[in-house]
Amino acid sequence: MNRLIPKVAWANLIAQIGIIVTGGAVRLTGSGLGCSTWPNCEPGQFTPQVRDAADYHGLIEFANRALAGVVLLAALLLAVLMLLHGRSRPESRRRPLEALAVGIVAGVLLQAFVGGVTVWVDLHPAVVGSHFLLSGALVTLSAYLVARVHEGDGPARPLAATGVSALRPLAVALAVTTVVLVVLGVVVTGAGPHSGDENVGYRFAVDPVLVARIHAGSAWVFTAIVAALLVVLHRARPAGGAAAELARARRRVWILLAVTLAQAVVGYAQYFTGLPELLVGIHLFAAAVLIAAVAFAITGLRVRTTTEPQPDISAVQQPPVAAS
Repeated sequence: MNRLIPKVAWANLIAQIGIIVTGGAVRLTGSGLGCSTWPNCEPGQFTPQVRDAADYHGLIEFANRALAGVVLLAALLLAVLMLLHGRSRPESRRRPLEALAVGIVAGVLLQAFVGGVTVWVDLHPAVVGSHFLLSGALVTLSAYLVARVHEGDGPARPLAATGVSALRPLAVALAVTTVVLVVLGVVVTGAGPHSGDENVGYRFAVDPVLVARIHAGSAWVFTAIVAALLVVLHRARPAGGAAAELARARRRVWILLAVTLAQAVVGYAQYFTGLPELLVGIHLFAAAVLIAAVAFAITGLRVRTTTEPQPDISAVQQPPVAAS
């Protein structure tokens, strides 16, 4: 593996999380329509117009768009490196990773277009929500790619440990619950007070308190699944000298639990303090980190080893038979 690829993969993941944070800053400062159009900021003008010190919304929105360009560059660089490195690997083992890297680039381009649509529809909460969900998907793919470039080329196999038969259903439950948790979080946000612009007031026509409670309930289910994973992993015993891979799986799930509990504290704090912008922004950042932590935890529940290409025995020249 090219030594540069893991570093660029991490840079891409950090950039994907960063764009979620700056997008949240746009929303929480009421700068969602700081640029009145897209792809230009103003009609016939690419950059924002700053008339006085109070006219900062355009700068915030434009800074978020500029960071989107950085995200695209990181994704492109990663894809190019993966494609170049793939030329030296067997075709059957290089296609999935290359396709994933190219898919991330396509997702970033789609994300930019959806961002433009949010401006065109005056920050409709459904479109803004889809904007975040697409970012969440890109964080998941980017985290998975980070995990993959640190693994071998061999096929995935379960942990070499006894008593881990419940890991697969728990991993599936964790993935499904993560999707439910994030979608409900989007609905809660879309029903709340932070529309992204001071003059745009329409939100989802649902009871925000009821939806917030349902979201909290899904978070408790999510936490219970993470705890169950830890119980199973700590009751398991390594087989065949595979203590390191079991320890790695435990470590990743412990990190996920820590992120989950921190996110819960921030979530309840923002709810009982009237959704202050700073706490909402921290909650948004923690949500992005949580999505990445889920991807790392699930990938830690299976192992890939390095496989060296085997020589073609049929091509080896046989020694001549001595004449009788």
